[in-house]
Parts: sequence; C-alpha cells; structure tokens
Amino acid sequence: MEAELWYLLFYLAGRRGAKTMLVNARISDRSWKSYRRFAWFYRRIFGMIDEVYAQSEADRERLEALGAKRVVVTGNIKLAKPAEATKRYAKPPGIVVTAASTHEGEEEGIVRAFLRWRQRHPASKLLVVPRHPERFDKVYGLLAEAVGREGPTLGRWSETRELKADIVLVDVMGELVNLYAVSDIVVLGGAFAPVGGHNPAEVLPFGCRLVSGREIFNQRAMFAAVDGAIFCDLPDLADALHKAVDAEPLRLKQSVSVEPILKGISDVV
Repeated sequence: MEAELWYLLFYLAGRRGAKTMLVNARISDRSWKSYRRFAWFYRRIFGMIDEVYAQSEADRERLEALGAKRVVVTGNIKLAKPAEATKRYAKPPGIVVTAASTHEGEEEGIVRAFLRWRQRHPASKLLVVPRHPERFDKVYGLLAEAVGREGPTLGRWSETRELKADIVLVDVMGELVNLYAVSDIVVLGGAFAPVGGHNPAEVLPFGCRLVSGREIFNQRAMFAAVDGAIFCDLPDLADALHKAVDAEPLRLKQSVSVEPILKGISDVV
C-alpha cells in the first residue's frame, strides 16, 4: 500500500510465483528528491512489481520515471468510501468551527483568529482537536491563556462530553469524524506548520466548509480531488473564516474507482 517498498518482499514473492501489486501508490513532493537520488535501487524494485495503481497522473509519471510498468491511475482509494460518523451528537446553536488535527505552532494562531472572527459571530463555537494526545494538556494551557479570565468559556471534552462551552478542547481519540457531523467550518491542521497537511476527504460527507494552510505537500493528490477548499496563511485565518461562512461546502470533483484493482486481483484468483 502507498509507499511500502521493501526489496525482499518483492524478491521473495517473485521467487515463489506470487503476483505483487502496489496499491494507492504515491510519491510526495518532499520524497521525490530522495527517490531520484536512489533511482538505481527503485528500478530494481519496480522491475519485480507486476502492477501499480497510482493516486494521480503526477504519481504515475514519477513512478514510470523510476521504472514502474503497467501503471494505472485509479485516484486515491481513500475517496472511494465516504467517512461515516460512529456516534450522533446534537449540534449546538451558532456556527461550529472545528480545528482538526492541529500541530505545534498552530493552536495559538487558530484560537486568536477565531476570537477576532467571533466578534461578528458571538454565538459560534470552536472545537480544538490536537493531532497528538501527548499535547492535550499543553494545548489546554495555550487555550486558557488565549481566552483569559474574562473571555469565552473553555471546556474539556474528556470531562464533560458536552459542547456547551464556547471553546472545547477535544482531548480524546476517535471523535473527529463524529464532530465533523456537527461542524459548519473545518480548519484542517498540519498545513499552517510545515507538516504536509492532512486528509480533507473525511470532511466531504458532512457538508462542511474547509479552510487549510498552504503546507499540503503530503496531501496534494487528495486536495486535487476536491473542490472548494479555502487556503490561507495563519495571520489571514480570520479573513478566511469570514469567507467560509458564505462559501460552498467542500465537494468531490473526480470519481474514484477500485474496479481496476479488484479486476487485477480476480485475474489471479
């Protein structure tokens, strides 16, 4: 799957007569330089792979440049099955903004932008969902400092399991998709810091507007498959939230089919 390119895996599979397929293959902008540097090695690997199913045309071109044969573009198969909520929560009144999968250096700017934007939307709420659980306590401290004593109310999801506070730190795992279902705007983290972005596809089934930073170098194929994302730098996030209020929800602009992959498997079986 994707970039699991282990030489011995394909070598031994070939020796034993097994067919090998690389599924959902991609080469990110950041990784491309390293792939080219060791092109001699990857040509040996790709010479042993029977079929390759790539996420995009750009991935196909890069894979073929490294010696891959029989490359088919299927799109990212993560788009083939929409995300589904596993729990149902009542949507609170007002506009709900979810800051999803945030990283170090992002939360302070996001909450400050939200507080500026909230001056025109006083009934709105912010849900902050850090990517890494070991940062929960630190992020709560950052939020408490940002809102101050006289500012909006602040709560922790782990303590109340409620969305009554103006700003809620979601400090548990596995709830993000369920919170998308009650969100109006999603600010997707990992792209305001040089992390590479996160998958926007989970937002699609819930009719949310999506705001992202510009550092999406690991998710370009996924963002190319959707339409309606609003991009901005962190200092401009408040303006992007104003724009998002009247924007169209994120939508899928290209179809994804796993039929070529299933056919490739059935031809062997």
